Amino acid sequence: MSRLRADTLTDRTGTSAPDLTHGATSTTGTFSGDLGGGNVSLSGNASVDGTLTYQDADNINSTGIITARQGIQVSANGFDVTGISTFNSPITVAGITTINESGLHATGVVTATSFTGDGSALTGTNRTTSLVASGTLSNGQTVIVTSDGKVAGVSTSDISQSVGSPAVFESANSQWTSATFDSANSKVVIAYKDAGNSNYGTAVVGTVSGTSITFGTPVVFESANSTYISATFDSTNSKVVIAYSDGGNSNYGKAVVGTVSGTSISFGSVATFRSAQVEFVSTTFDSTNGKVVIAYKDDGNSDYGTAIVGTVSGTSISFGSATVFESAATRHIAPVYDSTNGKVVIAYRDDGNSAYGTAIVGTVSGTSISFGSAVVFESANLGSGISAAFDSANGKVVIAYQDDGNSSYGTAIVGTVSGTSISFGTAVVFESATMSDYNAVAYDSNAGKVVIAYRDGGNSTYGTLIVGTVSGTSISFGTAVVFESAVTDYLSATFDSTNNEVVIVYKDQGNSNYGTAVVFQNASTGTNLTSENFIGFSDAAYTNGQTATVQIITALDDAQSGLTTGSKHYVQTDGTLSTTAGSPSVLAGTAISDTEIIVKQ
Repeated sequence: MSRLRADTLTDRTGTSAPDLTHGATSTTGTFSGDLGGGNVSLSGNASVDGTLTYQDADNINSTGIITARQGIQVSANGFDVTGISTFNSPITVAGITTINESGLHATGVVTATSFTGDGSALTGTNRTTSLVASGTLSNGQTVIVTSDGKVAGVSTSDISQSVGSPAVFESANSQWTSATFDSANSKVVIAYKDAGNSNYGTAVVGTVSGTSITFGTPVVFESANSTYISATFDSTNSKVVIAYSDGGNSNYGKAVVGTVSGTSISFGSVATFRSAQVEFVSTTFDSTNGKVVIAYKDDGNSDYGTAIVGTVSGTSISFGSATVFESAATRHIAPVYDSTNGKVVIAYRDDGNSAYGTAIVGTVSGTSISFGSAVVFESANLGSGISAAFDSANGKVVIAYQDDGNSSYGTAIVGTVSGTSISFGTAVVFESATMSDYNAVAYDSNAGKVVIAYRDGGNSTYGTLIVGTVSGTSISFGTAVVFESAVTDYLSATFDSTNNEVVIVYKDQGNSNYGTAVVFQNASTGTNLTSENFIGFSDAAYTNGQTATVQIITALDDAQSGLTTGSKHYVQTDGTLSTTAGSPSVLAGTAISDTEIIVKQ
């Protein structure tokens, strides 16, 4: 068939177009209808009133504007734009969009459910929130959200020394009191002998608020006469362990595991650690090995000083083999755990050596404990009061005792562990009067101070406390403070690390021998910063009550100075930034210059 010339179709109209099976060529012409079949070659312009459909077009090359009224669908190879594209409506991308060197320019809003990368090169993306300022804020100040939903600057404040009012936990004669702090539940647990209930071994849970303490209902852990009671907290298993001498079973050495829930405590089955009479039972917890260590006088073995390792599992405790640490009669035993060196230190009175004050270092391995050589810290007869605590800031053991070689004065000494031995500085008198019988010592890690509670024989045997500060191998003391204007017995003390206060427990002879506790607040510098309440940086300066804009997580704050580029910075308790974590450890963000930081949490 020959080619049909388009010039013969000039101005052709109608409902049926010719069949151009071999194409058409035209220099001018107007067609109405369909062109189908072969090729059509047009050297001039083509105007199409209907729909122009391409099934297999390779390229569309337009020097002008292409208008697509129903959208553009790209099935493969992507959408490649080398110039600037303007979109008057939002862009929806289901897959990956790649932007080359010239970038993506948008005069409207670009919305994304997420960005890959740290977003540090994005502009106009700072995340902020608006809160009412509590106090004044400066531009770039680190801020926290307060409990009432306001925003305040991170700061410190001075806290004065104070003693709360005594609170009764047992309205009956209470003896052999021992207190420990359950850091998992932020509760104080007091174990004691309840003379108002057949001398049963009993425990009660205390909750500290300010300088007050309230108690739940007492719970019996041993339905028999219980003495030489000692409680410690197993932080590995979040359990309280109470060791004691069981008067209902030949004064055998027993132990039981307690679980705190709310303001109560429940107990597992009682376990025997020594099938013979024991006295001067005392406990500590080795947090490195996750073991409880019980030290005691073994009446079934010539009164030798002995120690045993306990392992808590669920609500039970099991024991390894006992180890003698002093082959002589041993009394007034006080173990403490040195977390700096991973050692147990036991202070005691060595009746086999003129009742001298002595200490020995123990090393826990598995379910056993071994000891170095004993070291005398006081070459004189020690009275009945010995207690010990560990100063974790200075890595020192502090032992308080009644020095019968010096008028029974209240005395303290600092010990330094090295390997399996311990050395001591010079003893320091903290009470120039008889420190009658009982005393207790606790370390306040918030204030970095040692608190000694004792019965002051020089002041009507009133319950008294004094604060000590360790420096090197010595200790100095402040002024003694009376916390109970009556005779006190069976003192014990523990540090509540949640509220940063010391709880002192005792028998109050001025109030029918009731079991009583008092809260002591050390003088210290406090902070409103916690591990959870930091939210970011103030975006400008604001006065109290103004609505403040706060730059929060992923925002870029540019009001800093002296930052270390490329390093993480941490919020300090006074609100400043440092590349070293404080306590609590709170990440502020990463510096991208000496004045800019990306907020992170």
